[in-house]
Amino acid sequence: MPVTYIILLLIFIFAAAFLFKRFQSKYILGENAPEMTAEVTILDKQIVEIPDTQPGEEDQEFWIYVQKGRFGPKREFEVGVHYFHALNPGDKGIMTYQGRKFHHFALKRD
Repeated sequence: MPVTYIILLLIFIFAAAFLFKRFQSKYILGENAPEMTAEVTILDKQIVEIPDTQPGEEDQEFWIYVQKGRFGPKREFEVGVHYFHALNPGDKGIMTYQGRKFHHFALKRD
């Protein structure tokens, strides 16, 4: 096998790893991610108890599970208590988010 093929293969592997890491950090982890909006449907919501909290700290986290479009990916976001109680499974609307961070939800009225 010629050396040029091995070098090209290594360059391709390093380029793929670099692009994957960049995509993951920007769009999955939310580092320097752009603020995005999407039309979503609320699938479910959940309260998660936080064990061993100190006095004055929050002892619960509030999560919503959304789906983009009809067949799009399902994602979860931690929201504030007011959004948690205002939204119900089946609600549709425009959600604004940045990476994994929830910003706003505008309920779509029929």
